[in-house]
Amino acid sequence: MKPLFILLCLFYIGTIVPQTPGCTDPLATNFNSLATQNDGTCLYAPTSASIINSWILSDSLQEISGLCFQEGKLYAHNDNGDKKVYRLDTLSGIKTGTYSLSSIRNIDWEEIAEDQNYFYLGDFGNNSGNRNDLKIYRALKSSVFNNNPVIDSILFVYSDQSNFNPPPYSTNFDCEAMIVGQDSIYLFTKQWGQGSSSYYALPKSAGTYTATLKGTVNVQGLITGACYLEQKKLIVLSGYSTLLQPFLFMLYDYSGKNFASGNKRKITLNLPFHQVESATTLNGQRLYISNERFVNGTLTVQQQLHLVDLSFFLQPYLYAGVYEVDGESYRTNLKIGPVPLENILYVNCASEFNYKLYSCKGELLVSGFSVGNQEIRVEQLAGGVYILEILVSGQYERFKLVK
Repeated sequence: MKPLFILLCLFYIGTIVPQTPGCTDPLATNFNSLATQNDGTCLYAPTSASIINSWILSDSLQEISGLCFQEGKLYAHNDNGDKKVYRLDTLSGIKTGTYSLSSIRNIDWEEIAEDQNYFYLGDFGNNSGNRNDLKIYRALKSSVFNNNPVIDSILFVYSDQSNFNPPPYSTNFDCEAMIVGQDSIYLFTKQWGQGSSSYYALPKSAGTYTATLKGTVNVQGLITGACYLEQKKLIVLSGYSTLLQPFLFMLYDYSGKNFASGNKRKITLNLPFHQVESATTLNGQRLYISNERFVNGTLTVQQQLHLVDLSFFLQPYLYAGVYEVDGESYRTNLKIGPVPLENILYVNCASEFNYKLYSCKGELLVSGFSVGNQEIRVEQLAGGVYILEILVSGQYERFKLVK
């Protein structure tokens, strides 16, 4: 009787919360309101993100190539011979500190990342595709700040590279983007030949390794930087097109460490001809990016630090809460209607809430605060798709509405 009892229990448990795969992001064009499990199929209309502020950087950072946060402070470096790490003010971009790493070489530093104990500096720039000395320097943070740096190295080769003599600027084994997780390092390649980005895994300890290919994402551009919120399952990649149109590529709500299994969204930045080289964030809503100095004939773009607002795209995802009622999953206990929209949108909630109504392009149309019931007049709105954002007790939910 025991095996039969176990089978019956497993069947019963499996039927309590049925999973419906589909696109779970209301901002996607193929959002499925009935889906409970993100299957990575979300599609998005072209869009752009706003730049909150920009600052011209010191001439000592003309070739800035990496950015990271450490205890609320920004750290940056150059990619051509300069063996220093610079601390930057987050409100002005002004250089507030310099740390020398004179015991190591800078052949082509392209990225900096950090964890609780170490800075990781990626000396893996490989435009030609012929380098056989790719490495990541691991610098003990406490020693760097005491001006007595203790540094070791992680050397690697790519698991699938066999050609070390490709034509110029055609290799798929260049790399300028790196993230560091609790257990591993991940590299995102800058694929000159395919315009995609493959990601590879490495151990975090000093030694010599083979970087293991884990997946590939079609970014349709050249990836130059990355930042990571591991607990939130969010990666933001920075890059630019062959015509120097910068963009961000977000990977989020993925399964495990299969970064390509979740949402994949590309966002253009309104910074034409800016060679964006790095990205970093503390909370996923505001992103710092940098571009190196660019000169082409009469066109000169200064080295700059920029602050980008991603809250419209990511805030509800990062701070949503889920609970169950009668076996069904809800993020917020709301009643909204009618659907499709008519002249008045009714919102009913058991507690106080904030609301914002956006156009499908992210333009804020209506906002307010209410307790219990709220009527939002929408007769003036043209036919189309709108996004209603609700904040209740610190938790967010979004609803896609059609008029």
